[in-house]
Amino acid sequence: MKFFIDTANLAQIQEANDLGILDGVTTNPSLMAKEGIKGEAAILKHYETICEMVDGDVSAEVLSTDYASIIEEGKKLAAIHPNIVVKVPMIKDGVKAIKWFTDNGIRTNCTLVFSAGQAILAAKAGASYVSPFIGRIDDSSWDGIELIAQIAQIYSIQGFKTEVLAASIRNALHIVKCAENGADVCTCPLDSILGLLKHPLTDIGLAKFLEDAKKM
Repeated sequence: MKFFIDTANLAQIQEANDLGILDGVTTNPSLMAKEGIKGEAAILKHYETICEMVDGDVSAEVLSTDYASIIEEGKKLAAIHPNIVVKVPMIKDGVKAIKWFTDNGIRTNCTLVFSAGQAILAAKAGASYVSPFIGRIDDSSWDGIELIAQIAQIYSIQGFKTEVLAASIRNALHIVKCAENGADVCTCPLDSILGLLKHPLTDIGLAKFLEDAKKM
């Protein structure tokens, strides 16, 4: 399973990259705004900076919702860097745009996916990635991890090449469960990635080793 970091914060991207486990980056308008990145020129430049930092796919999200505008915006994003994957919402015009991008050699990430049916449409249109939002599904009293398993099974049975990119990760346990249930990629906040490092028995064991080393 590949690890992407879900942020627009350059320091967090660098920290995850320095761990040696980072395979890519996802971001969105909300994360850009959180970092104070506003205006088309600034956003495009920020994506370029991220691509220069990370040797892997970088999902860049369109802001448009109509077919023609999604295509134009997506072409502009894809031109930034070869690693850019155009992030398109799961809407009717979005699916149509994904098909156009696929036919024209532009990779896509279908975002805001909340059902297996939506995931099937994205795969049929040729999306490179499909992004089920498991944390938001959990918030609605359904099981986000179960959706990951369902999509992974369908894709395996049908031979779809689209990768299942688990999004809206809330904690380290989500990451482990996604790995257990067939996610190809997990995109996570830095805190969730670092949470995988933690275990109280590791802390206790290390403290004991260091204490015994002082006696040597």
